[in-house]
Amino acid sequence: MLKRLVTAWPLSALEVWVVAWAGHAVLSPWGREVAFVGGALLGAMLALLFQRRWRRLIAALGFPVSTLLLGWQGDLAAWLWLVPVALLWWLYPRRSWSEAPLFPTPRGALARLPAEAPLCPDARVLDAGCGVGDGLRELLHAYPQARVEGVEWSRPLALLARWRARGAVVRRGDLWADDWAPFALVYVFQRPESMPRIWAKACAELAADAWLASLDFQVPDVVPAARWQLGNGQFVWLYRPARKAAPNPAN
Repeated sequence: MLKRLVTAWPLSALEVWVVAWAGHAVLSPWGREVAFVGGALLGAMLALLFQRRWRRLIAALGFPVSTLLLGWQGDLAAWLWLVPVALLWWLYPRRSWSEAPLFPTPRGALARLPAEAPLCPDARVLDAGCGVGDGLRELLHAYPQARVEGVEWSRPLALLARWRARGAVVRRGDLWADDWAPFALVYVFQRPESMPRIWAKACAELAADAWLASLDFQVPDVVPAARWQLGNGQFVWLYRPARKAAPNPAN
């Protein structure tokens, strides 16, 4: 249950808000102030289970913000606190809840890539799970002669990425179903839990001379070709997966 609470975003935020409101209802006989403080504390304690600060903030603020809305609009606002959940549901379709959160690639994070992973002109570069397009913009700066592409499951995020990264080709699709074979470099900013699967896909599909770049999260038990630290403390990890040799048909 606790593992699901931490990983099933954004459903987990709604769960925290519901539990906080349940605590508020239980404490309501002791007065409005006690019920409010109790519900807020309960939501804040559950929010500490999340690893990301921005998730903690959203989970912790859900209950107090909803009570403010109720006090501002009265009974007519009884469901207004569900608006953020509806927005998250629209931006983050259910299928993508186990993927990376909406977190941008910092400006300049990929500036060193061309020196470490040189590509031929017109090479194809993929941002797998491009979000709102920050990674695409950095890849366009790093490889101005390359054909930069992005794939994103969330339709509104894909539309926003297409608008923000005008020089890139952005498709709405599943990064796991995508064929990585045509790409000279694949960039990901996923989750630690996703990296073994990312590595397996890269080894199975990328050519021997292709590159895999990851922001923040390394592939477990795999030595990178290069890595460097950014000014904000994040790391870029660079790998060179090798396609497994095809079986000899003569055998």
